[in-house]
Amino acid sequence: MNSAANAIIDVKNLVSHYGDRQILKNVDFSVQPGEVRVIMGGSGSGKSTLLNHLLALLKPTSGTIEVDGVDVVNADRKTLAKLRQKTGVAFQGGALFSSMTVGENIKLPLQQHTDLDDHTIDIMTRLKLELMNLAGFEDLMPSELSGGMLKRAGLARAVIMDPKLLFFDEPSAGLDPVTSVELDELILKLKAAMNMTVVVVTHELESAFKIADKITVLFDGEVAITGTVDEIKNSTDERIQNLINRRPRNDVIDAEQYLQRLTTGKN
Repeated sequence: MNSAANAIIDVKNLVSHYGDRQILKNVDFSVQPGEVRVIMGGSGSGKSTLLNHLLALLKPTSGTIEVDGVDVVNADRKTLAKLRQKTGVAFQGGALFSSMTVGENIKLPLQQHTDLDDHTIDIMTRLKLELMNLAGFEDLMPSELSGGMLKRAGLARAVIMDPKLLFFDEPSAGLDPVTSVELDELILKLKAAMNMTVVVVTHELESAFKIADKITVLFDGEVAITGTVDEIKNSTDERIQNLINRRPRNDVIDAEQYLQRLTTGKN
């Protein structure tokens, strides 16, 4: 487990439910400033739920979450609003407003949250477009962009205010291998150029191993391991090796329990 000293993200004993179903089970981990942390696991492992808790979009059943010194579980709306101005979020599909041009989408946070003049905002927007290899595309509509370009445009908007902390949900989802590699390089460039802490939720092993300083692996809502890429690769946990080597789980089925589940709908 990571030391929580000086951590920019510190999660302790996090428990979460959807109705009666428990999703996260006593999750503990911390992220240091300037680190690229990858959160990974199979489908249904709790990755997206954990991300939503880190973004204060969901309230946990119990446990604590501190992000840049803010108790996001109990913080009021004003405190969360200030924190979010220092936080960027790049959503899986880009999440651009379809009625606005690429440039208008990217400059929107600056228009809403700063007193900068239009000329300065235009310059900052062009700088971020250059960084994302999107120079000259600011007047296009989102519908005119490819999947990879949408991801990069969403990333440009996420970092337009030079946040301390960036969350990126499934950056490689739906992209071809070459575009995925280019996006990985952008993430590493952001870390180096802006000293940014980056939290990436992904199931793509190649991408995770390339960009991560540390990886947290979830299984069935629990942290199975947190470690460096080498520590993950050399783990003796059979579940980790199955994930890395893409081996299916060999679940043992109890015939009586299976029949009961079919006939009653209960486990």
